[in-house]
Amino acid sequence: MKSIAEILKEATQTLENAGVPEARREAGSLLSFVTGKDRTFLIAHAEDEVNDDRFRELLERRAAGEPLQYITGTQDFFGREFRVTHDVLIPRPETELLVEVALEVNKTASLICDVGTGSGCIAVTLLCELHHARALVLDKSPAALEIAKFNAQQLAVADRAEFVVSDCFDSLDLLEFDLIVSNPPYVSASVLEGLQREVRDHEPLIALSPGLDGLSIIHRLIQESPKFLKQNGHLIMEIGFGQGEAVRSLINTNIWELLEIRPDLQGIPRIVLLQKR
Repeated sequence: MKSIAEILKEATQTLENAGVPEARREAGSLLSFVTGKDRTFLIAHAEDEVNDDRFRELLERRAAGEPLQYITGTQDFFGREFRVTHDVLIPRPETELLVEVALEVNKTASLICDVGTGSGCIAVTLLCELHHARALVLDKSPAALEIAKFNAQQLAVADRAEFVVSDCFDSLDLLEFDLIVSNPPYVSASVLEGLQREVRDHEPLIALSPGLDGLSIIHRLIQESPKFLKQNGHLIMEIGFGQGEAVRSLINTNIWELLEIRPDLQGIPRIVLLQKR
């Protein structure tokens, strides 16, 4: 048994030595998870003693590079808690921007398609925000779809969603959506080795990179979405660093109007907003 203060001091040093960013915050978050107490409690009760056996086991996993979200099994997204496992990408703040754009441009969407849903964070959040909408939720990974379905059930929108195993639109009949959204795999093969170990070694490769220049799924979305969109419907998708101009070159201006490529908080072109002519 050690005090909370001693445990956090030692854990912070362990994580720093292992090269984990923001080691003090990560140690605190991990201890909060193990004890079921929030950070304020840990500070106020720094001299309290706790059993650190389970904490040490989880600390070793974090020091080895496993993301905190996979250890705790949760990640916040758009103010809601989502289940995450190694079968899905960890939802990121950049993807919240995609949801914001979708809500800005089409608050009346009645039928939404989320391509490559992963945890379901985009589709489920849109259903939470748009109480009249329904969604078709697609992913080529059955395991990912189970996570998305779980999150939809936890957030009470599963009755307005249908979950289909599909590689892009391959399993679809000719439906017409008001809105198609996607955070596709877009990391080019050449930069995979340079990613943080937390991403490279632990997040699903199938959801990170389609290989080569990272544009193949983006290209498919641009090419195949029009036949599944209503007139004036929108395609909104996330893209990677440095892909803005390459994506522009893929757009057929006879079919699409490029309304915007919105930058993220770092000023990186991130969210592509297209409207079917």
